[in-house]
Amino acid sequence: MATEIERKFLVRNSSFLTALSGQVLRQGYLSHSTQATVRVRIAGDQGFLTIKGQNNGISRAEFEYPIPLDDAEALLALCQSRRIDKTRYRIPVDQHLWEVDVFAGDNAGLIVAEIELGDETETFTRPDWLGNEVSDDPRYFNSQLSQHPYCQWRD
Repeated sequence: MATEIERKFLVRNSSFLTALSGQVLRQGYLSHSTQATVRVRIAGDQGFLTIKGQNNGISRAEFEYPIPLDDAEALLALCQSRRIDKTRYRIPVDQHLWEVDVFAGDNAGLIVAEIELGDETETFTRPDWLGNEVSDDPRYFNSQLSQHPYCQWRD
């Protein structure tokens, strides 16, 4: 079984991204449940189907499979909730790779950085552009953002 161990942070200063090129991602959710989510994603000319299990702290089961682009387009059209559109930047810092997502559409204004770890206690360098950790806040899960977009939040 594949396990994703991920920590998630807000980005407090994204000016460094202007010098980088990112990849546009389009994704939607075929299923939202407390036990699992089923996501379809298009990244460039590639399609993926991903099943993610229920969170247990910062860990959860994750299974991702490449699928034909035409299938991904058709599955994305079936998604009942809002689509997530974002640009992802991959930024190496020491031995880790940070993925910084700049959201568009109903989630515009939200910028989140994620790091995948080998275990929950693994240490890592915190870049100076990193803000508050939101790993335990389900509002920042992409599956939740598709149902309750950032533009509707009231702080």
